[in-house]
Amino acid sequence: MSADALFTHWITPARRRSAADTLTLALPLLLAAATIGWRLAGPIAAIATAAIALVIALLIARQRAARFDLPWLIRTLDATRPELEDSSALLFPDCPPLFPLQSLQRTRIAARLDQHTPEDLVPAWSKHALLLLCLAAAILIAAALLWLRAGENPPLLAPSSEGIPAKPGIPRLVAQNLRIIPPAYTGLPVRDSASLDARAPQGSRLEWTLRFDPQASAPKLLMLGGQPLALRRDGPHWIASHGLEAAFLYRVDPASGHGPIPPLHRVDAIPDAPPQVKPLTDSLTLVKPGQHSWTPVFAVTDDYGVAATARLRVTLAIGEGENVTFTEREIAVTGGGPARDRRFAPRLDFPTFGFAAGGDMVVQLIVRDNRSPSPQEVRGPSLILRWPSPKQPESSGLTGMVNTTLPAYFRSQRQIIIDIEKLLREKRGLAPDRFLSRSTAIGGDQQILRGRYSQFLGGESEGQPELPTADADGHHDGDGHDHGGPPQTAPTVFGEKEDVLAEFGHPHDESPASSLDPETRAILKQAVDEMWQSERDLKTGRPDAALPYAYRALRFIKEVQQATRIFLSRVGPELPPIDATRRMTGKRDGLASRQLEITPVERQDGPAAAAWRALGAGPDAIRGPVNLAPLEGWVRANAVRLPDALALSGAIDAVRRDPACTPCRTKLRAQLWSAMERPFGQPARRRPADASGARYLRAIEGGAP
Repeated sequence: MSADALFTHWITPARRRSAADTLTLALPLLLAAATIGWRLAGPIAAIATAAIALVIALLIARQRAARFDLPWLIRTLDATRPELEDSSALLFPDCPPLFPLQSLQRTRIAARLDQHTPEDLVPAWSKHALLLLCLAAAILIAAALLWLRAGENPPLLAPSSEGIPAKPGIPRLVAQNLRIIPPAYTGLPVRDSASLDARAPQGSRLEWTLRFDPQASAPKLLMLGGQPLALRRDGPHWIASHGLEAAFLYRVDPASGHGPIPPLHRVDAIPDAPPQVKPLTDSLTLVKPGQHSWTPVFAVTDDYGVAATARLRVTLAIGEGENVTFTEREIAVTGGGPARDRRFAPRLDFPTFGFAAGGDMVVQLIVRDNRSPSPQEVRGPSLILRWPSPKQPESSGLTGMVNTTLPAYFRSQRQIIIDIEKLLREKRGLAPDRFLSRSTAIGGDQQILRGRYSQFLGGESEGQPELPTADADGHHDGDGHDHGGPPQTAPTVFGEKEDVLAEFGHPHDESPASSLDPETRAILKQAVDEMWQSERDLKTGRPDAALPYAYRALRFIKEVQQATRIFLSRVGPELPPIDATRRMTGKRDGLASRQLEITPVERQDGPAAAAWRALGAGPDAIRGPVNLAPLEGWVRANAVRLPDALALSGAIDAVRRDPACTPCRTKLRAQLWSAMERPFGQPARRRPADASGARYLRAIEGGAP
């Protein structure tokens, strides 16, 4: 047998015993850890905990078995086998070169080695340690099984607040408790509510525990507009459970319709809000000299928690002019911080993505929350990193400086407002010259944005705005449109179609302003005027005075963005052909009236309006019971747009239960008034003329004053 085979033969039993002993010692602790995980978070957590504990046990077993190596074998053989004469090292390959005497000694002890087996070197079981670990694991398992988690202890019932008087032989609710078990992903604890009205996260589990006096026979939870929910008896209590997917109204019916009608209770479902992604890096960033990477920072918040991993979409635009290539890829990123407020700051190396000068890198973070199942996915705003082209501006004798520019990403009006407010907050800590320079820089951004929107007005709003009495749509001298005279000679640039058109034609009808209707054009002009006022105050170091103008400009811009009508370029009218045989004859045969018929506006609030009139004190009022079935159908059909459909349903139920209840009728009528669509405004009648006005009218009619 070779030396390697001999070593493996003698060392394997000891290593196997060591690994088995380690796993046996770990088994009680593994069971205890799995039990604790199951009690804390359910079976999935128990499986995950057991798997982690098993991996740790295997690593420890491997490390303990590795102690049984060649030096240990030599020491053990020399200590336990006197017949080997402390010469065990001669049997294995790590011994030095053999001399004749050593070779003779090796032959002598090799014959003696087979007198015993490798099992004689196997270490003993750790019986005492195993006993102690089993005892500790039993204590942990018993404590985990006997420990009551939140929501597992018997609920403490609170006195009922139904307010129903006691009647002999008719059961009534005397004690109550509503247990709310939120979904596991929310991380919220189980809580008990003494009231039967509650607000809980959507997807929660509701458990009612009720007690009646005298004991009820078949109580139910009557869902308004839904199926009743049966209660099951548990000793003196009655228990029911229900999943909360949407808000609902219900009442506790202990006597199956006999006796007074109990009041309604309301349970609202709080939906899980989607994550909010807020970039902490500027929306447009320029590459600095010597920069080789970029680290955009995003802050992601959520009401219950954001997933630790997200996706970053990276879009590259490389090239200039028509030779631009786009590439897009997604990479996985990991965030840090608490689950409800994570920070994502991925490092993007330029060589890895092939980012070079003359290109743009656009990143967008895609995150998910911890909702289970169906997590909500949100895409954050885009951030742009620009690497300016290394080309230098060229000069020409006619056109001056000609710069090669990339498409500009103008700052928004909202961002300008944010910069102004930030500057005002930091005013106390800034020197006067620094404050003025920052205000002037913001004014420059306002000027760029104003010029951008002025393009849609044909450049007419550049400079100081005109007075309100000026003719904004007319043409006059000096307005830049010389219709009568010959075109003025201006320097041209080869290949620019705008210059050719300006030299040989009049491009006014094809300007960007021709795509706006008059109303939208007027609103846009107001926005540009407000931008001019904001720019003036910013450049003079008065950002506090510029802020109101900036807000008004933003409001006008939003109105323009919401406009839906546009006018296309002017084209010739397509009129029907003229019948020459009927010209100048005066015949009106076949002519119809061109007056359009007035179509009444269709409204969907007929049942609500009828019920509102029936509940009032007018001629259409109904003193007795009112037919509320059409109104209930109207509420179900319009539940999405109503401000509070559940409250309206509860008011309808109250009127149905007691038609003579004046406060109930008044409450329902008030809620109907706020739920119906607002009527269109009617034109105000002209105020009658006073004495001086009457004299004036008589005078212009030729009468006596």
